[in-house]
Amino acid sequence: MPIISISVNEKMLEEIDRIQKELGFSGRSEVIRAGARMLIADIKEKESLAGRITSILLLIHSQDVEDVVTKIKHDFEDITNTQIHSHLQGGKCLEIFVLDGDADRIKEFVELLQISGKMDYVKLVVA
Repeated sequence: MPIISISVNEKMLEEIDRIQKELGFSGRSEVIRAGARMLIADIKEKESLAGRITSILLLIHSQDVEDVVTKIKHDFEDITNTQIHSHLQGGKCLEIFVLDGDADRIKEFVELLQISGKMDYVKLVVA
C-alpha cells in the first residue's frame, strides 16, 4: 500500500484522535482513509447530477467573509428559491439555500464556494 504524508494543525490532530477513540478506529490512518472515502463518494454523487434538480445547500462561514458569499450568491439568483441567514456563536454564520434549477448551474455555485477557501462547511443535499 502506498504511503503519503500529510500536515495538520494541532486542532485537527486533536479532532482526529477524538474521532479515532469515539468511533473505534484502529489508528489515525483509518480515520483519514474514512474521511477520504466520504469525500470521494460525495464528489462522485455530485458529478452524477444532471438535468433539473431541487437541493438544499448548507454553508457555514465566518462573519468576516460575508462579502465573499454575497459576491458569489448574487450570480446565482436564477436558481435560488430561498435563502436563510442565521448568526451562530463564535462569529459564524449559517446559510441555507433552497436551490432549484439545472444541475450544472447548482454544481458551479457549490464549487465556487468550496474553492474560495473561505468556507468552514459546504454541503449539498439533493432532494
